[in-house]
Amino acid sequence: MKILDTRMARGMALLALVATVSACGLPRSGPTKREIFAGSVEKKGDAHVVAVNDYITRATSVVPALGFSKAFLKAGSIGSDTIRPGDKLSIQVWENVDNGILSSGGVPGGLQEVQVDSQGMIFIPYAGRIRAAGNTPEALRRIITEKLNAQTPDPQVVVNRIAGDGATVSIVGGVGGQGVYPIERPTRTLSAMLARAGGVMIEPEVAQITVIRGGRKGTIWFQDLFTHPEFDIALRGGDRILVQEDRRSFTALGATGAQNRIPFRTQTLSALEAIAQVGGLRSNVADPTGVFVIRDEPEEIAREVLGRNDLKGPQRIAYVLDLTKPTGMFLARDFMIRDNDTVYVTEAPYVQWNKAISALTGSLTSATTLGNAASDITN
Repeated sequence: MKILDTRMARGMALLALVATVSACGLPRSGPTKREIFAGSVEKKGDAHVVAVNDYITRATSVVPALGFSKAFLKAGSIGSDTIRPGDKLSIQVWENVDNGILSSGGVPGGLQEVQVDSQGMIFIPYAGRIRAAGNTPEALRRIITEKLNAQTPDPQVVVNRIAGDGATVSIVGGVGGQGVYPIERPTRTLSAMLARAGGVMIEPEVAQITVIRGGRKGTIWFQDLFTHPEFDIALRGGDRILVQEDRRSFTALGATGAQNRIPFRTQTLSALEAIAQVGGLRSNVADPTGVFVIRDEPEEIAREVLGRNDLKGPQRIAYVLDLTKPTGMFLARDFMIRDNDTVYVTEAPYVQWNKAISALTGSLTSATTLGNAASDITN
């Protein structure tokens, strides 16, 4: 009986030592599952802890909506031959006399290159200042012919529009060739202009196209440019096109394969994909019942998730996934990660126990070694 009592006393003492060592603050990757639940609003904390189910996955499944406004979608293609201020024109004149006012010996004369000024006007010798902007080359040809007809008999006029800076767009970011490009007949739409700039050099899955027109701005996914033909909008002079990679990211912490800030690699990202993207759970440390997704949820979604109408402003919510349940993996596959989320995986309870035992046995071993060394010196 004394032996049994002694063993029980030793066991209790060992447990007390382990508890003492644990309380001293052993190294760990973050709070335990129990500590997170203890910090919930229900227990006077400042965050809501919500177990994920099918209803929660539907209520929180918010994918960033990208697209162009009606102002962009309803803008018709501009005539590629319409002359605008800043355009350059080539004007040639043939005359039926040997020594004409602009030509000589049958060789056409005129202006090989003339730029339309900011007021939309050009100057032609013997014809004076003529309004070019708003006319097509054919209409301008007729106007110049009428003006010169009083100076030379039956002049033959040819007007061609040269690519100039009258209607241009600027393209920057992840394209083959950044620069300023004129809007010409083949490049009047967004996709054609991107092709003219050497194409998109970013991974198509995460490439975004932003068009800035005056005070308006619209952004689309690059892939939607081809799956939704209406997004292939007509361009306008002065448009600015920015091609960049998706800037969304999430943070992975705890018992995962990597602890870092991770960029999105797809347009939509589930919790299961996020875990896989960081190397999965650390099998020797992670608690698969304590996978948390922490975020500040907008008021309207928080009300739906928590079933409350009295909430004001964004709410701190920690969604918890239990991967050991029969539907756990499916729920993790359906639960969507959003920009700035934190994916945190808690350590299994036994991990802290093992750390405490290791710390205790390591300390006892060190103490025994020191004691033996001291005894050897004394002797």
